[in-house]
Amino acid sequence: MIALDDTDRAILKALVADATRSAGAIGRALGLSQPATWRRIRRLEEAGVIAGRRIDLDAERLGFGVTVFLGVKLATKGRVSLEDFERAATAIPEVQTVQHVLGLYDYRLRVTARDLADFERVLRRRIMTLPGLGNVEANVLLSEERRPGPLG
Repeated sequence: MIALDDTDRAILKALVADATRSAGAIGRALGLSQPATWRRIRRLEEAGVIAGRRIDLDAERLGFGVTVFLGVKLATKGRVSLEDFERAATAIPEVQTVQHVLGLYDYRLRVTARDLADFERVLRRRIMTLPGLGNVEANVLLSEERRPGPLG
């Protein structure tokens, strides 16, 4: 674990809000020089605090208007390896995330589809054929609120 000061946290908040901002722009907003800001960002990357940068796509504008969360319970643990299930699930293009969880279900999958009919097709043809699949519970996403994360 790396020790973070208030300036590090402010830089991280700025990058979380907009990862495309330059070190110069962030530095100007925080009263730091571009080189000082760049050095801090580089240190945070090297320490693994910043694990990468990504683009968030608007799935609905791309024609994927339905998001469904699936709770998946494997039929029999041990008969199918977790790695085999995970590999098969991540190979399905509509499956955005595969999370191994503790609790009522073994996995939580985030699935995007064009509409409910498309989701049903993905469910029947792809998800229900996953190795070791047992019980599946679907929850359709109605709305989503983004939180800034652990930095506040």
